[in-house]
Amino acid sequence: MRTAERCRNGESRTGSVAENDGLGNDGVIPQLFTSLPALNEAASYLAQTTNYLAGYFSGYSEKLAFRDSRDSIVRVQEISTSSSGRTKDSVINDHPFSSGSSSTLSASSCHVTTASANNPVVRTSTGDPSEINGAIAQSNHTRRNGISIFQGLIERARSTVRGSANDIGWLKRAPEMPSVEDGTGRFTEILENIRHGLHKLPSSMVYLLVPGLFSNHGPLYFVSTKTSFSKMGLTCHIAKIHSEASVEKNAKEIKDYIEEIYWGSGKRVLLLGHSKGGVDLAAALSMYWSDLKDKVAGLALAQSPYGGSPIASDILREGQLGDYVNLRKLMEILICKVLKGDMQAMEDLTYKRRKEFLQKHHLPKELPVVSFHTEASISPAVLATLSRVAHAELPMMAPLSDGQPARLPVVMPLGAAMAACAQLLLVRYKEQSDGLVARCDAEVPGSIVVRPKRKLDHAWMVYSSLRDDPSEADAAQVCEALLTLLVEVGQKKRHELSMKDE
Repeated sequence: MRTAERCRNGESRTGSVAENDGLGNDGVIPQLFTSLPALNEAASYLAQTTNYLAGYFSGYSEKLAFRDSRDSIVRVQEISTSSSGRTKDSVINDHPFSSGSSSTLSASSCHVTTASANNPVVRTSTGDPSEINGAIAQSNHTRRNGISIFQGLIERARSTVRGSANDIGWLKRAPEMPSVEDGTGRFTEILENIRHGLHKLPSSMVYLLVPGLFSNHGPLYFVSTKTSFSKMGLTCHIAKIHSEASVEKNAKEIKDYIEEIYWGSGKRVLLLGHSKGGVDLAAALSMYWSDLKDKVAGLALAQSPYGGSPIASDILREGQLGDYVNLRKLMEILICKVLKGDMQAMEDLTYKRRKEFLQKHHLPKELPVVSFHTEASISPAVLATLSRVAHAELPMMAPLSDGQPARLPVVMPLGAAMAACAQLLLVRYKEQSDGLVARCDAEVPGSIVVRPKRKLDHAWMVYSSLRDDPSEADAAQVCEALLTLLVEVGQKKRHELSMKDE
């Protein structure tokens, strides 16, 4: 009896402990939530609960195997009794597992159970091996399913809590990416000169403005900037592309747009893209540079998620909080059904897609590039008022009259929405943003970076405000200053290249 008891309490537990060693904090749950100390206690409790439940499944499987193997042996004995005409007692006494006591049977059954923890196929000297092995395999399958369920819960919780914490700012951490140069000082000087009536943009170029996501439904997108440039006698165009199309599709359209402008005017094109428009422009130049290098004078990206957007990533990543309110499904309905766009347009702004794209396509080193990013104000006044609005036109589900598609004018409080998103990113990731793009993700490697201290949200560059401050520069003046700085950067880069050639 001591041998059987020691086997039940010792050896069989050893198999269980060995199975559960990989479920500690160094195995399945490797240092969860290290960037969020406030959740360490909750994570530890969740890990302990998982280990307990996994251990329960393991213990349950051992008991099941022990019980099934014992029942199998007894069943064989009963069959032998009925066939030979001997009594049940004589069979048990003559059985090889028996030595006149039940301790040997218990020890043998314990041996079978212990072996099953390490090898699902175990042969015994008595009984039907197929029945015993079937019970052991079933118990192992149950245990594995139980463990995998809790592992999946842990990974989902980890993904939800960490979100984009490891992705924000990856461009700066990538060793293969070139460094940036701060051009904020020179930008401030140029902007001040513009406000005093000193304009230096040359008329020998054509200026192409590329809007961002949902711009097809914003009739005022970049309009004030184009009007201002036209008053100065400059040729300025706003690219009419499908803003809800994928980056690669828009890149091809922009390439054709640039070639059409160049062959029609004989002038090189200076490019300015806002938000996704900057990403589309960069994609066009990196993919078709051999066709565009003589036609493009430079590229300016304003508030563009060149490295990716935490908002897009958090909405589309599986396991996020938005899954519980079907946020991804709502975005699919909005983009695909209502706006007749492609969900790929938003997916292309996630960190995963941006990393994949930038590994294949790089901006040419000889291209002058200026990147501009800001931080949104999160003051209570902005959150509570319609300080900045967007005028949009959305298609109606049912036209009011036949033959003419009806559009519904909408006024959205973008200022308050951007402030709320900026506050969310600041609290969750400790990152400054304009509401949609983290500042560190808008810095294009190898570019001249403009980092103004003025609080400007993501929509400020392109939409009107109910209360513009006359003492501050407006959006058109900021765009002019960015392009003027880009012209200077291009002149400097051409001079450096000519010096190297000599």
